[in-house]
Amino acid sequence: MDIREEFPMLLNNKDLIYFDNAATTFKPQLVIDAITEYYTSYTSNAHRGDYNISLKTDMKYEGARKTVKDFINAEKQEEIVFTSGTTDGINKIVNGYFVNTLKKDDEILLTKSEHASNLLPWFSLCEKNGCKINYIELDKDLKVTLENVEKAITPKTKVISLAQLTNVVGDIRPIKEICKLAHQKGIIVVVDGAQSVAHIKVDVQDLDCDFLVFSGHKMCGPTGIGVLYGKYELLDQVKPYVTGGGMNATFLSSGEVEYKSLPQRLEAGTQNIEGAIGLGSAIEYLNLLDMDKIHEYELKLREYLVKKLKELDNIEVYNEFSDSGIVAFNIKDVFSQDTAIFLNDYNICVRAGNHCAKILKDELEIKNTCRISLYFYNTKDEIDKLISVLKMSDMLLSKIL
Repeated sequence: MDIREEFPMLLNNKDLIYFDNAATTFKPQLVIDAITEYYTSYTSNAHRGDYNISLKTDMKYEGARKTVKDFINAEKQEEIVFTSGTTDGINKIVNGYFVNTLKKDDEILLTKSEHASNLLPWFSLCEKNGCKINYIELDKDLKVTLENVEKAITPKTKVISLAQLTNVVGDIRPIKEICKLAHQKGIIVVVDGAQSVAHIKVDVQDLDCDFLVFSGHKMCGPTGIGVLYGKYELLDQVKPYVTGGGMNATFLSSGEVEYKSLPQRLEAGTQNIEGAIGLGSAIEYLNLLDMDKIHEYELKLREYLVKKLKELDNIEVYNEFSDSGIVAFNIKDVFSQDTAIFLNDYNICVRAGNHCAKILKDELEIKNTCRISLYFYNTKDEIDKLISVLKMSDMLLSKIL
């Protein structure tokens, strides 16, 4: 069966060309079925009941945790905490760990190509405790090099927080080498895996990263579910800043509270149970496809796309030499949103704007771009259709004028 037939969104929208996979991905039928089965066959809370359907929910929920653990090769299942997504995961780390460990004038290294989720929590932390943010210089292709990371480190550097794969430039950072360098200097490394975990094989033990966060909806899973991974000895020091049911072992009227051990301590309240189950199903699906084959296919598709775009005189590509299925471009002299609206007239979906990377303009020297982000269900035929529409962009100019 054609892989596209496994996705109801593609079956029900046959004329749709979807190139916004960095924002969210379509869901295969088996993920939808897993969620539907929970709602129709064994709806109940997790870790609350002593009856059969609740015990089944426990099994499915914790089974999903094990699936995640195996997928990223964490050492322990307790190192996997379910969150609402990447943003929630980074906030848990910043507000539950670093707020208690960083002090005035300690330095955090970021880049100007990071997503808002990996910038704003750190900005907020600096306001609270007076630590400082410095930026790793990007090279001429807007990539992060180990040399530039080393150059940016000072005796006050305590944290390096980077996306493994960025959402506009599309570069894959040398995280393993960065972790080795950082750990030699006692620096903790936080990895934003929102874009990487869906597209390349990620092994946290091989990378030796200290924390990793990612979202389910960018990898064929449901929205509202994500993962926080941390090395056990560090994750065990993260203090819950959301407290309530499910995460406490006992509490007394005197105010004395004893919290549960990991991971329940960081999962207060009723969790997104169907989201976790759906994410587990999505990971099983990606495992069947093989992450290495997914990445290989996307690179071939990207090479074809960039080649075709560069054949058009009126197109400017900003990240020609990146390592993923993300391509940022503009029609020359046309505002990116106008381009996106024009393409929408032909049922082609691209993202336009700053893509939540608002300070990248300091490096890119342009505020807004159109972004194409490919996934394994995209095709060369879809790219050909895009190119044929872009060749008609004089119609767009006449509309604007």
